[in-house]
Amino acid sequence: MKKRLFAILLACCLTSCALAEGTIYTATQNDQSAIDVSGTQNMTITGATIQKTGGNASSADAASFRGVNSAVRVYDHATLNLSDSVIESSAQNATGVFAYDHGTIHISDCQITVTGGGAGGVQVAGGGTLYGSNLTVTSASKAAIRSDRGGGTMVLDGGIYTSTGKNGCPAIYSTADITVKNAVCVSEQSRAVIIEGKNTVTLENCVLEGNDQSSKEGSIRANVLLYQSASGDASNGTSVFTMTGGEMTCHSGAMFYCTNTDSIINLNNAQLNLSDTGALLIVSSGRWGKDGRNGGDCTLNAENQTLEGTITVDSISTLKLSLTDSCLTGSINETGSAGKVSVSLYGESTWTLTGDSYITSFEGDLAKVITDGYHLYVNGKAVL
Repeated sequence: MKKRLFAILLACCLTSCALAEGTIYTATQNDQSAIDVSGTQNMTITGATIQKTGGNASSADAASFRGVNSAVRVYDHATLNLSDSVIESSAQNATGVFAYDHGTIHISDCQITVTGGGAGGVQVAGGGTLYGSNLTVTSASKAAIRSDRGGGTMVLDGGIYTSTGKNGCPAIYSTADITVKNAVCVSEQSRAVIIEGKNTVTLENCVLEGNDQSSKEGSIRANVLLYQSASGDASNGTSVFTMTGGEMTCHSGAMFYCTNTDSIINLNNAQLNLSDTGALLIVSSGRWGKDGRNGGDCTLNAENQTLEGTITVDSISTLKLSLTDSCLTGSINETGSAGKVSVSLYGESTWTLTGDSYITSFEGDLAKVITDGYHLYVNGKAVL
């Protein structure tokens, strides 16, 4: 009882304090967090064991949007410094670590295990901020790295982030600005990354794996999904995925899929390992948005990059493909003309065709397009 009461009263104690090392904090009641910090607090906790072993959230939205029922929650402009601790959450809708409402979390060298349904590993929403380093995060239901309505900022450096659940359990789900460096991010049964609406994921020297097992009607399997669900969780705008260095492996479907939103994909010296489908990018309508208006508008910028695979753009979608000192081995809309597609080759870039390709505009030196017996059509006319 004493530990539980102490957890509740964190919001009411001194403006700045450090808590005893080695303490165990446990929460078992509905809507209760083991660590709950708010107001003007600047709290430091190290070497703790933090457990959320029971109790449900009053609603799934309260848990996902405001962090209610999380093992650790920081909000209302408070700050928590958390290190060298173990966080375990097994209750329903109980996220591991959650920053909300301008709360700020600095977390390092912690192990976070979330096994309850409807909950992620580390999360921001409603303008929260989380800075993490050398974390080991495992989540069984939602993304290991996650955000939700109202967004925020998350910066992670180092660590291993693993999502084990099916459908909607990517390694990273972004409705915020998320940066991950020098980390391993794995989704065992879902996409590697999902970006919704006007939000970003920036990766530097990371290793990613995804294994999309989406089975809903109209689903297109892909490792990275850039989309707008129109649920209200993310503002309309441009989804931006940036990967510099590192390696990403796709075990199922296309590497990238853009639908019902504007998107930018920036790639620089990243190793991409395609699935057996050989699909690099799909830009098309899907199961989100209004039929006839739910295509994708994608810009793919590649610099010092090797790309391979097929690219498909449907009739209500667009693609601007820009290669700078890069090489593409693949085809674009090899079955015939469809959406608006522009291709630009800059510097020492080359494009080797693996099938007939149909685009609407071309910029660069056609001599750097290697046909290998196939044809390039621009606005319906064979130019090679």
